[in-house]
Amino acid sequence: MKSVSGKRNKLFFNVGAGFEFCVDTRCNVWYIVSTFFLEEKTGVTQEETKSSWVPTNPLYDPKKPMQIGGQAVIEGVMMRAPGSVATALRRMSGDIVVKKEAFVSLNEKFKLLNVPVLRGAIGLIDMMYLGIKTLNYSAEIAMMDLEQEENSKNGNGQATDRQPKKPSTLALVGTLAVALALGIAIFFVTPIVITTELFHFEQTAFEFNLVAGVIRIAILLGYLAAISLMKDIRRLFQYHGAEHKAVFAFELSDQLLPAVVRKHTRFHPRCGTSFLLIVMFVAILSFSLLDAFLIRFFGEMTIVLRLVTHLPFIPIVGGIAYEFIKFSAKHATTWWGKIVIAPGLWLQRITTKEPDESQLEVAIVALRCALGLEDAGKYALVASLRAEAVPAAPGN
Repeated sequence: MKSVSGKRNKLFFNVGAGFEFCVDTRCNVWYIVSTFFLEEKTGVTQEETKSSWVPTNPLYDPKKPMQIGGQAVIEGVMMRAPGSVATALRRMSGDIVVKKEAFVSLNEKFKLLNVPVLRGAIGLIDMMYLGIKTLNYSAEIAMMDLEQEENSKNGNGQATDRQPKKPSTLALVGTLAVALALGIAIFFVTPIVITTELFHFEQTAFEFNLVAGVIRIAILLGYLAAISLMKDIRRLFQYHGAEHKAVFAFELSDQLLPAVVRKHTRFHPRCGTSFLLIVMFVAILSFSLLDAFLIRFFGEMTIVLRLVTHLPFIPIVGGIAYEFIKFSAKHATTWWGKIVIAPGLWLQRITTKEPDESQLEVAIVALRCALGLEDAGKYALVASLRAEAVPAAPGN
């Protein structure tokens, strides 16, 4: 069992939540996407996908698909079902701990916000906040295990019998603000500055944003490729793959068992990294139209004017991308739908890795607890701490 290396990695993962998060697009995902697009086949037949269990989540509606979202965290997986979120983590002892809590998005709380474009922009922030919150919890558990390991090395076998620190809302909002600021600086401001300094397209809306968009995508690919070389990030990507496989198994009403879930593909069209890529393509067209209007209105475009107008427009771009991915998913079996989804699936060859059986088990536990198929109480952290605090009997 590998673990993160201290506070440096805890900060890295929290800031990284601004780039890697799951967006629930509330759309039906058809299994044909995975078989038509991917070289890797699932090997699951129609007969194998049938099972008799029915989720006990009170918000489950059998007349429409259950929308499940998820995210890989440090040594674990967070799964979100309607009304609840469950985060399952594998501790260094090998035990699984689960934290389950109620969660209702802002769009669900305030129906007036659930309108096209606006719902996507708000949902983006909503899920980033939830993602950072769960990442922070997983980092606390990882730090607890590291402290316990250090105590063991120093000859002190006493368990770290404490609950993880609960971050304040202010701290979470601050982390979210830092993550957003870094993401905007790296993926939006930097391409604009580079394109302005190296090229002479300031007064041509489409050419400028096309070049800036290519730079933006190159930065994203370089960033993902670089962090994928880190051992801890590779494990995170394995849990990401486990999350996708478990969600696919659920969407096909398959049995939630590691041996069965393993057969499914790790590439899922409703993924946060796929969404990021679509945002970048949408940004090229959206910013081109915005710049064309501004050039016509002001007569010329400066870097200051471009930054001042582009940055507030980013949530709108996210909202448009949300509606686009929702619409394209409904038409995933069409020839153009396959073309639209393909780049995001290819990108997941970097952001997902094949999980092992223990990681699949964690993803399945998180999903079952989120759905209400399994009691999260038996995986409670307090039970795990009590078990560690009791010394083993001689001869056991």
